[in-house]
Amino acid sequence: MHTLLVARTVRGLEPLVAEEIGGAVRRRHREVWFRRAVPDPGVLGLRTADDVLLAGAVAGRIGHTKAALDGLRAAARGVDAAALVALKAAFGGSTEVKGLDVSASFLGRRTFTRYDVEDAVGAELAGRLGVPYHSRRHGPPPPCTLSWRVSVQDDEAVIGLRIADRPLHRRPYKLATVPGTLHPPVAAAMARMAGLERARTVLDPCCGAGTTLVEALACVPGPRYLGADLSPAAVRVAAGNAGQAGNAVDARGIGWLVADAGRVPLPAGSVDVVLVNPPWDRQVPMAGLPAADGDRLWREVRRVLAPRGRVVALLPDDVEPAGFAVDRAVRLSLMGRHPVIAVLSPPARRGSGR
Repeated sequence: MHTLLVARTVRGLEPLVAEEIGGAVRRRHREVWFRRAVPDPGVLGLRTADDVLLAGAVAGRIGHTKAALDGLRAAARGVDAAALVALKAAFGGSTEVKGLDVSASFLGRRTFTRYDVEDAVGAELAGRLGVPYHSRRHGPPPPCTLSWRVSVQDDEAVIGLRIADRPLHRRPYKLATVPGTLHPPVAAAMARMAGLERARTVLDPCCGAGTTLVEALACVPGPRYLGADLSPAAVRVAAGNAGQAGNAVDARGIGWLVADAGRVPLPAGSVDVVLVNPPWDRQVPMAGLPAADGDRLWREVRRVLAPRGRVVALLPDDVEPAGFAVDRAVRLSLMGRHPVIAVLSPPARRGSGR
């Protein structure tokens, strides 16, 4: 028997999550469905997914009125909740249970709220398992609850049980952040798009909390990774986070330095891949030399980049750096904006760019 699983994603990353999973059977808005013939704890190692769930029920004919709540209750009653909890343990999840919570989402206008969905499904599941139900109407649930998720799209709903104790995007290594810090699955997607297997040196000139390089090193451990930031505090945070990554990475694979992104202390043509999430002047203003000259960062990137090198950048909206061609672009929906992960290639080299 094949178990149906659902990977939750950032909107726009569905194709990359499907690529990482391999053998996806279906994609929906922010979801990739896939199957496993045997319990596979490796699904908890997915880097581009926000979360991964065991599907307990798929229900159709879910309308837009409150009458839909009866259909969701019926679907929840049909879930073999005890078997799914046992399967969660077989997939590497915790067996400690002190209650149950439900998180719901839906697309389009409905005459019910997400809390109505959560309470309808949660009461049924809690009754079947004989555990307390903690409604999110009253705030976040306590630790060690079984976390279920209900997603309604068009007239179809899926009810799933989270395998891990917390969403996969909440990386254990990320103990500290800085303003503008990058969502880890987005950083992992950037690394996967970069073709790091052929790289020798990889640079992030605006490393912030170090997320991009930690995710890149977890993806491909071979290259020499270098992270630079103008802020000494950010560099300390980045180094500290990398040191907490445990089995995911060897922190010695990343070198950290305090440097202006407009004047990186590296020779011309010495970097094979640049991974960068430049300041968007929203949470984080541009600083250093690029603050006075918006193209300075990109001229410096072109200077250090090897002739056949590439850049993978997270760019706000439709901003395109001057002097680069866009080879591939993936548009996301993130924090109320629509940035683009862009794979960039430079023009023919015409001097140092200083």
